[in-house]
Amino acid sequence: MDSMYLVLVAVLFALAISDLIVGVSNDAVNFLNSAIGSKAASIKVVMALAALGVLVGAVFSSGMMEIARKGIFHPEMFSFSEIIVIFIAVMVTDVILLDTFNTFGLPTSTTVSIVFELLGAAVAVSIVKISGNADQTMAELGTYINTSKALAIISGILLSVVIAFSVGAIIQYFARLLFTFQYKKNLKFFGALFGGLSLTVITYFMLIKGIKGASFMDVATKDYITDNALFLLSISFVGWTFVLQMLYWLFNVNPLKIVVLAGTFSLAMAFAGNDLVNFIGVPLGGLQAYDLFSAVPGADPDTFMMTGLTGKAQSPTWILLLAGVVMMITLYTSSKAKAVVKTSVDLSRQGEGSERFESSFMSRMVVRSAKNLNSSISRVLPQGVRNSIDNRFQAPDEPVEGVPVAFDLIRASSNLVVASILIAIGTSLKLPLSTTYVTFMVAMGTSLADRAWGRDSAVYRITGVLSIIGGWFFTAFAAFTLAFLMALLFTFGGFVAIIIMVLLAGYMLYRTYKLFREKNAKNAENQLDDQVSDITGYKAQTTGVISEYLENIFKTLDDALSNFYTEKSIKLQKIKREVEKINNDCKTLREHSNNPNEIVDDEQYEVMHFQSSITDYLRNASHDLNFIVNPLVKHVNNSHKPFDDVQILELREVMTLVNEFERLVLEIIKTGDYKKIEMLNEKIEIIFKVLKVRAKNQLQRVKSDSASTRTSWLYLNTLNELKSLMINVLNVAKSHRDFLYNGKPEE
Repeated sequence: MDSMYLVLVAVLFALAISDLIVGVSNDAVNFLNSAIGSKAASIKVVMALAALGVLVGAVFSSGMMEIARKGIFHPEMFSFSEIIVIFIAVMVTDVILLDTFNTFGLPTSTTVSIVFELLGAAVAVSIVKISGNADQTMAELGTYINTSKALAIISGILLSVVIAFSVGAIIQYFARLLFTFQYKKNLKFFGALFGGLSLTVITYFMLIKGIKGASFMDVATKDYITDNALFLLSISFVGWTFVLQMLYWLFNVNPLKIVVLAGTFSLAMAFAGNDLVNFIGVPLGGLQAYDLFSAVPGADPDTFMMTGLTGKAQSPTWILLLAGVVMMITLYTSSKAKAVVKTSVDLSRQGEGSERFESSFMSRMVVRSAKNLNSSISRVLPQGVRNSIDNRFQAPDEPVEGVPVAFDLIRASSNLVVASILIAIGTSLKLPLSTTYVTFMVAMGTSLADRAWGRDSAVYRITGVLSIIGGWFFTAFAAFTLAFLMALLFTFGGFVAIIIMVLLAGYMLYRTYKLFREKNAKNAENQLDDQVSDITGYKAQTTGVISEYLENIFKTLDDALSNFYTEKSIKLQKIKREVEKINNDCKTLREHSNNPNEIVDDEQYEVMHFQSSITDYLRNASHDLNFIVNPLVKHVNNSHKPFDDVQILELREVMTLVNEFERLVLEIIKTGDYKKIEMLNEKIEIIFKVLKVRAKNQLQRVKSDSASTRTSWLYLNTLNELKSLMINVLNVAKSHRDFLYNGKPEE
């Protein structure tokens, strides 16, 4: 019996490693988005600082571990076997839930996940216990659940959303008023003071709040730091201000970059110190429970109560360090982390570009209400005041740092400083605040204050924010429900059910990882990078991307017609989804290529409008494909009469010519040999003549009543759209020729 439970504890730690990986992939956005969005340093420097912060924060997290053991339920009310069921249910649920969010690139809260998973699993086991005891009723559920602490944690998490957004907006508003977007000219006056204050706040978090949880620090040192907090902060402010001013005067070091990098380190430390409990708190609780149980020989796991878990938690430093190492490795290797970071940066970036989210009724209402409120405030303020404020919020035409960034160092500093102080306060109150909620909402608040959400982007950004917030609430509901069901399954299914679900969770991790990697590989092939080193690389990259799109369009067309002839409805539905994806990808490509922030040099300006023409014609070609495939799918779904043998034969002859045209187009585009352009013109003329003859033949069949009206319309529509597709593909090739040779004839 003991060995079986030892295996389950080992399973808990195996799940913890998986949870660390998927958790870091999700929460990396908390401490990476400001440094990456502002390009305060190279990605290697940012990742190194973040990794170091994670490692240091890991050993500061010991004091938070008791949340997993007794923060949500009363462990003394449960037996050893029941505690193990709760913990296993929580870990399996957490791995599945977080990996799902990561796969879709959405930041969610690991804190909310663990809190509601513990709550759901504990409620399920409590209900089973009450149901099996004739002397108890459901009204006594509160004796098992630590309702006061659970409500305090939940309310703290929800309240942090409002506070983080509001404080972030206020701080950023005044920071922008002080520095403006042309902040470099004000650095010599206020840079060191602002940096000194910011670093003092960060030091306050790292030293005074973080030190309390350190497992290696003795009590005397902790007491000294706590008792002399004000003195240490004063020294810190004076010292940091002096150091930053000297660095600026002597070496022209930008104080804001130091603030952003220090803030990245502190938030990475905050993440590990505050959120490590979300990943290994439960396994450590399971290990401590096993130690208590195994210390009593002959104890019955079903009756041995977990009163020993009510004491203060003290986690082994080596386990915390090991967890920190796993998180460091994940930071460097996780592609899902990059996807989640991209979502957050895109929603907070300054200026326009390709938007991931569409507008919604709610976002449109919010924008209209904000416009009306702004108009009301503007009428109250004197015109001179309004003009002065508008001037200080006027974004520059050219990047201040010389390279395009999502947002500047002022906003990045505000993001990090505000998030650090809010998380520090939550940590001091022993509330596991959601670092995701805090950092994300601070970033959204500073974006709003910085007027990053302009009239052309506000509805899309707000939809994104609302979608993510809605996802957070869904996280709570899903975490509670799934953990509740898991706990019931494990209670009645026993060891066999646990092993099956653990294996299933492992398979799901592998499956989603594989799908995510394939999706990323395909997206990388079909999209342009934000930056390329020179115009030659820019042209080569564009050539590769459009070749890939054209190949996909023609292949999908061929597959659609082949499956239409044989009336394979299921395969046609799959092809329809592929057409929708091609359409969306072409739309994104067109928006992406038209973004002036991504132009890397002057020569690229000369060819930009040619690339715009390429993506416009490519978008039109994807529409033509849609107008061909959708009617075919609808026709088969409704079981209408198929094409007859003559129509199929004629279309196959046309597609033979189309495929020859495709091969020549791709050869010319890939090689850049536009001396063969006349061959393209000749081939397309032949195709047009054949299409004209096929259309006349079909009209004659209609006139002689040998063909149904519906089938005839579909056949003629296919011919017409094929003609349109050929014209747009030819225009893609011609625009690509102009793109390669800057509109000049090839020499």
